[in-house]
Amino acid sequence: MNTPLLILVAGPYRSGTGGAPELIARNLARLEEAAAPIHRLGHVPMIGEWVALPILRGLDEREAADGDVMYETAGRLLQHCDAVLRLPGASAGADKDVEIALQRGLPVYRSLDEIPAAVRVA
Repeated sequence: MNTPLLILVAGPYRSGTGGAPELIARNLARLEEAAAPIHRLGHVPMIGEWVALPILRGLDEREAADGDVMYETAGRLLQHCDAVLRLPGASAGADKDVEIALQRGLPVYRSLDEIPAAVRVA
């Protein structure tokens, strides 16, 4: 592989938290734990919440209630991503990310060990 991939890290964010902020933060930290290893392999990690959360902060209540910004953002991001890393855990959103990736013919990795290293070009 010669070109770095943009890899969406998909896994639980709100799932199983009951809306508890500390549990949501822990889920985000789990997603972010994959970022450095993906970078070390020569790729670019992407987490949908990194993009969606600032969007949510900029919307008024009516706009935010009109749709699910998290799902919409992930769907749009997947039009630019080259692969998905699906972390363990129940998550309808992550399952949808995998479904979209497979429809687009993108690789879906289930562990960091499955991701091939990008060859660095001098």
